[in-house]
Amino acid sequence: MINVNILEISHVSKSFGSNKVIKDLCFTVPEHSVFGFVGQNGAGKTTTMKMALGLLRADSGEILVNNEKVCFGENAANRFIGYLPDVPEFYSFMTPAEYLQMCGQIAGMNREDAKEKSWQLLELVGLGSVKKRIRGFSRGMRQRLGIAQALMNSPKLLICDEPTSALDPVGRKEILDILHSVKEHTTVLFSTHILSDVERICDRIAFLHEGSIALNGTLDEIRGVRRSERIEIEFFRSEDAQRFSGLYEGCIQTEAAKVVISPGGRGMASVMEMLLQNNISVQRLEQLEPTLEDLFLEVVQN
Repeated sequence: MINVNILEISHVSKSFGSNKVIKDLCFTVPEHSVFGFVGQNGAGKTTTMKMALGLLRADSGEILVNNEKVCFGENAANRFIGYLPDVPEFYSFMTPAEYLQMCGQIAGMNREDAKEKSWQLLELVGLGSVKKRIRGFSRGMRQRLGIAQALMNSPKLLICDEPTSALDPVGRKEILDILHSVKEHTTVLFSTHILSDVERICDRIAFLHEGSIALNGTLDEIRGVRRSERIEIEFFRSEDAQRFSGLYEGCIQTEAAKVVISPGGRGMASVMEMLLQNNISVQRLEQLEPTLEDLFLEVVQN
């Protein structure tokens, strides 16, 4: 099976005055994936997406969407893209069906095709039975309608800018489920700083830090390059936890009878040797699976 990249960003840089926001940025987004574009607020995620949309001019480098070059101000590549901004705007006096049908006709669809596509997409995002006007929509309903609008032209790439950032847990789950389901038909570039959302639906991840990619790959690949392992030990008695904390350098007591250590190059053997030498019994000893939060903190702290 040939691996096709829908989005290719090669050596892209962007400055605003003396502030260099994007620095020699390079990454690719494979077809039919959900790609997590992760970074702190202000890391340059929105700037990157606006350059991919042709809304900002890159100072250097090249961006390809479906092998077509993105050109600022005259971007034919946008016919391959659907875009969901962080706060989508609508004509609030319309119903969702009226609004999507209007969008379809503006995009060149005939009335019947626009009506049929609108119905299909409203069903997809869970708004098929909603007849009220958009002005009465919750934030989560607006995000779902925004996804439907972005999919009206059957894009090869769906770009979503922080789609879950202001939603409650139920609303976040609904949006994530929708984004995961549409990758059969399109490719999703999903910008966020909410790491649990990335772990839930993303196939590949890129960590953007201070304008550059710090880590890039599948979740398993990124976990595999983690620089430090952690081991959690649960003791029978809190006194043993305190005693071990005093003996083993870098030991952090997280609960009365529980500690977490980062042995580094010393490894698990050094921990077990210390326990045996000091005749300390343990209830549980476990090597912890690194989380995205651990990885993210390592990136931003180093």
